[in-house]
Amino acid sequence: MIDLVEQIVNDQLEATLVELGQPKFRAKQLREWIVQKRVDSFDEMTNLPKALREKLAESCRIWTTTIAKHTTADDGTEKLLVQLPDGGRIECVLLRDGDRRTICISSQVGCAMGCVFCASGLDGVDRNLTAGEISEQMLRLQMLLPEGERLSHIVVMGMGEPLANVDRLLKALNFATHESGLGISARRITISTVGLPPAIHKLAKLDTRFHLAVSLHAPNDELRTKIVPVNKTIGIEAILEAADHYFEVSGRRLTFEYVLLANLNDRPEHAQQLARLLKGRAALLNVIPYNPVPGLPYETPAVHAQQRFREILENYGITVKFRHRKGDKINAACGQLRRLSKENLVPLEGTTSAG
Repeated sequence: MIDLVEQIVNDQLEATLVELGQPKFRAKQLREWIVQKRVDSFDEMTNLPKALREKLAESCRIWTTTIAKHTTADDGTEKLLVQLPDGGRIECVLLRDGDRRTICISSQVGCAMGCVFCASGLDGVDRNLTAGEISEQMLRLQMLLPEGERLSHIVVMGMGEPLANVDRLLKALNFATHESGLGISARRITISTVGLPPAIHKLAKLDTRFHLAVSLHAPNDELRTKIVPVNKTIGIEAILEAADHYFEVSGRRLTFEYVLLANLNDRPEHAQQLARLLKGRAALLNVIPYNPVPGLPYETPAVHAQQRFREILENYGITVKFRHRKGDKINAACGQLRRLSKENLVPLEGTTSAG
């Protein structure tokens, strides 16, 4: 079977249709039906000849993925559990905030970075997603919007380390930014990474202009290696050097992410070390009070500990923002996305399911 989204993302659709004996302009029609008009069956493509629709149904498929579960929360957040053709499962999220329609997408099945507090890496990494599988998440989340609404922002903060799958990710993001794709400005797309310097330098060399969010989670290498084990072979200094270079090339203000864990990285001395580390950089520090994950021993810091941490940073002149939780009631908040098997796919109270 020919996978049409994969063909679109890899700019192969026109050549494929010519091989099927069709004129080139059919590629544009197909793309419009799938991307702009958001259909998911060939029968709905009414400006295509019936014979062609039947031929496409026999030799092609729009989706390689299926929706195993669709969960909603009272704050408007929606989460999809996506079934991959080889049996793997990933999650992606639609967040509503005023006029914003932000999606959080995954780049791998699982994650190999080993962040101790994160559900996504509990079972390690299975494989990289293809460019089409990354893009299908975008299109499936777009289909949750009513007619007249469109996606406004993308954050690559779901399952996996995006820069460990950078080539396929960039193909998917090029589709997202292209006028014949989703038409989302690069400045509204954020790639979140634990910090892989070679891949960050590659983004700079390609002049991608996406926002970069570097997940620090600790102000020194000793503590960071405990929280983010992959740091042992990288080190904070190399990450900051690569991030600074990316800022110089792209002009995009950097964001540093810091998940605040009770009695682990939330002490006053940690805030002071972090402030000294970031002082002088044109950066935003995004502090995320820990979102609990069943089975993990970590806790959310008390409100007074969060306030103390923030005050110290602000006294040093650091631009800091504490992220408001969205989707935590349906395990769709930061750090809560995980690989779900059929055995532990249990419906949550007050949710809806599809598929």
